[in-house]
Amino acid sequence: MDEIDVPPFFICPISLEIMKDPVTVSTGITYDRESIEKWLFSGKNTTCPVTKQVITDCDLTPNHTLRRLIQSWCMLNASHGIERIPTPKPPISKAQITKLLNDATSPHQQISCLRRLQSIASENTTNKRCMESSGAVEFLASIVSNYDFTAAEESFDNEFESTRPTDEALSILYNLQLSEAALKNLMRKNGDFIVSLTRVMQRGSYESRAYAILLLKSMLEIADPMQLISLRPELFVELIQVLRDQISQQASKATLQLLVSISPWGRNKIKAAEAGAVSVLIDLLLDSSERRACEMILTVLDALCGCAEGRAELLRHGAGLAIVSKKILRVSLVASERAVRILLSISKFCATSNVLHEMLQLGVVAKLCLVLQVDCGYKTKERAREVLKLHAKAWKNSPCIPINLLSSYPA
Repeated sequence: MDEIDVPPFFICPISLEIMKDPVTVSTGITYDRESIEKWLFSGKNTTCPVTKQVITDCDLTPNHTLRRLIQSWCMLNASHGIERIPTPKPPISKAQITKLLNDATSPHQQISCLRRLQSIASENTTNKRCMESSGAVEFLASIVSNYDFTAAEESFDNEFESTRPTDEALSILYNLQLSEAALKNLMRKNGDFIVSLTRVMQRGSYESRAYAILLLKSMLEIADPMQLISLRPELFVELIQVLRDQISQQASKATLQLLVSISPWGRNKIKAAEAGAVSVLIDLLLDSSERRACEMILTVLDALCGCAEGRAELLRHGAGLAIVSKKILRVSLVASERAVRILLSISKFCATSNVLHEMLQLGVVAKLCLVLQVDCGYKTKERAREVLKLHAKAWKNSPCIPINLLSSYPA
């Protein structure tokens, strides 16, 4: 292959490999379909890699002439080990998608339509974008919103009875990797779609619940502040239940990421605390040794301790103070910083004699003294010093603090 002179116009400007499916963009430059799709859709770029001009129309026009030239060149060089590039399957058209959606009028046809859409979406990114612009997103959302969980699915015959339309629809919606515009449109046109996803999380299968969480995460990442502060308490109940059930590692991670992003907004921290988040998060922290998971759990706990309900729940848990303190200096700088922030919230707003005594007995005070002696970040040290200063009268002369640490106790 290295000994053969490849015509330069056969080479994709992005991947620098021979093009298998050459397509031309609106700027007139030809690329390999897979490479330019990855550039435009996965990377969220909007300019032509060669000309740097903005690509206003993302339609890709097949360059059949160039493809045939490449195929002929491959055949002529077959003796050198060059394999002929097969003729690519043409992408789906909007008309085909529209007809497929319009024909899905009965339960049987809907299931068949969903399976066909799943197959189409799995072929390439162009098909996904075509589905997005042809009404497939609204069709899939309506299936999720209108599904009756209480009705028996007796109308399905043996071929279909094991298939839940919600499972299929949510799977396709998530795997479409919807653009930001499509996600915003979904939230705007389907105002109650978050409510529908909450209902799926309440009554759906494990698979549906997992896809609902992943889709929610994508939607709420681009939501505006008003949408974030108006989230319903029922959503937080179901998010916590997903963590409690541990339905999948991916779903748990997405749920933690979701709580990290939405908890600081409005009264969300109170909604999460009242949904039982603190107790579940502490239990997870007890069992978790993975760095990123610990950091996210402590970040959410830190946000929830910004309200009285969250602090009360942490103190009510028998292992709350102990496990938060234990993670200091054992996970990462980020985890230590979050844990010390939590202890500062407790010491500022919940410093009863019982709480102060418990912090001594559990070694929390000794851990804070240790923080002052090691390199763990300026802000973390300052917060630890603040906690120790706040209750110096109750703690400084306690025999619970080792002598070697007592010397670092702030004046």
